[in-house]
Amino acid sequence: MSKKKILITGATGFIGSHLTELCVKKGFKVSAFDRYNPQYNLNCLNDSKYKKDINFIFGDIRDYDSVYKASKGMDIILHLAALIGIPYSYYSPMAYIKTNIEGTYNILEATKNLNIKQLIVTSTSETYGTAQKVPISENHRLIGQSPYSASKISADQLAISYWTSFQLPVKIIRPFNTYGPRQSNRAVIPTIINQALKNKNISLGNIKTTRDYTYVSDICEAYLEIIKTKNIFGQPINVGSNNEFKIEQIARKIIKKINPNLKIMIDKKRIRPEKSEVDRLKCDNRLIIKKTNWKPKIKFDEGLEKTIKWIRNNQKYFHNINDYRV
Repeated sequence: MSKKKILITGATGFIGSHLTELCVKKGFKVSAFDRYNPQYNLNCLNDSKYKKDINFIFGDIRDYDSVYKASKGMDIILHLAALIGIPYSYYSPMAYIKTNIEGTYNILEATKNLNIKQLIVTSTSETYGTAQKVPISENHRLIGQSPYSASKISADQLAISYWTSFQLPVKIIRPFNTYGPRQSNRAVIPTIINQALKNKNISLGNIKTTRDYTYVSDICEAYLEIIKTKNIFGQPINVGSNNEFKIEQIARKIIKKINPNLKIMIDKKRIRPEKSEVDRLKCDNRLIIKKTNWKPKIKFDEGLEKTIKWIRNNQKYFHNINDYRV
């Protein structure tokens, strides 16, 4: 029996790199699509022991021709390529429109025109905005509180329209906050850990917001479970832990593990515009648990220990620990 061919966009990023390696280990024939760069930098997969087992394809998700060529002959596409990072979306909204909306359109069109058997589009819990009711189910209203979240809402709705209009076999995975090794300082947990390792104080923005965190290996397992599940086409499916922590709680956990003498300082430059701040996110994960065999396995504190260990041992990847506005 021949191996199923799978294309992963955004494969060299944080989640994408872990998912790419998992797919190799599970026996898929993996092609990794990522943005062309003249140095052929593989980002999070630079040091992967699975590099020789991966077919790397460089292109641009915004260019239909390169997406179409990369998609030829594939059985499954996992679409993770996106511009992330909410602060940058305030400065360059059009970049998010071109990458997140037009890029998703290109993947949908290629899937349709090549009769690919299955496409999974990656969403985000930011599409819900501040929780009106917790836990947040897939029926919660959507609101674009930032250009980033607006672009992801648009991409999700476009994907749903391809299911309803063309019966395109598309599924939408909506992860809540993810953490773990290889995540950059654009995310809150790595920036807290790096500051705790190097600074005398921890500098943060709004520490009262809450988030639902899931360890990266659990998120990757969810993708594989969703691939196997037949009756969830054309709809989003939440992936999260159903636990929430204030940013302050997370910071104090990390401080306790690294240096109990550190203090938390509020930096106003790190605070989002008032109406753009998502104050609360907590995942209702009952649908994925009901429809698949997925359940989160890694407890939050266990995941923190793993993440701290990895960051401590991989400081070469962190050049400027103060480059993110949390």
